[in-house]
Amino acid sequence: MLAAERRDFLLTRLHADGKLVAKQIATELGVAEDSIRRDLREMAAAGLCQRVYGGALPISPAIADYATRAGVATSSKERVAAAAAALIRPGQTVLLDGGTTALAVTAALPAGLRATIVTHSPTVAAALVEHPAIDVWVLGGRLFKHSAVTCGAAAAEAAQGVSADLFLLGVTGVHREAGLTTGDPDEAAMKRTLATRAAETYVLASSEKVGTASPFLVLPADRVTAIVTDAPAGHPALTGLPVLPA
Repeated sequence: MLAAERRDFLLTRLHADGKLVAKQIATELGVAEDSIRRDLREMAAAGLCQRVYGGALPISPAIADYATRAGVATSSKERVAAAAAALIRPGQTVLLDGGTTALAVTAALPAGLRATIVTHSPTVAAALVEHPAIDVWVLGGRLFKHSAVTCGAAAAEAAQGVSADLFLLGVTGVHREAGLTTGDPDEAAMKRTLATRAAETYVLASSEKVGTASPFLVLPADRVTAIVTDAPAGHPALTGLPVLPA
């Protein structure tokens, strides 16, 4: 099998199985494992997969720019947002992450809900301007334009003054082995900081993110209260994880 044919085979298998294990593929094809690993490196460099320990996972479509993500899986995000909004009780303080699913949460909040929302997303904050009963606090810092959120030292320091009931966490990849991932190291660090400031953390996981991975780990997938998702029950990437169906 030529190298190009082998990479076509790997892509087909990745789409069919949702993952590639280098050792297993090498045995199946009768080639050196180093050859498969080299193929995976080249595929990852071309944006065709996300390398993980021992193999590769599908790359998340949620690492595209903010404007592009706004048009991806909108109905799925709305279902997840509605389930997440239902978690918020009157009088609670909620940390709401940035991103397009978090923005959908603002639209799903009942008009009569009285609560405090703390966010590092100017977009989320602006969406709550017209909500009659939500008190909004914005964490300042350097604006990470890709996701329209603040991050860095100033934002992390501001977060230390918050004690929240819930954190609604947005990520770009959800997988029981690869964990909860995102595309930027500073953004991942900010999300970890916010998770330490809330009693409970729920992940906003529209179905296109489940079973995919991005380069930077936010948290292990079993370190959150639950993953709010509309992915099919029994999805292999969620096996053994706390799931709240949307």
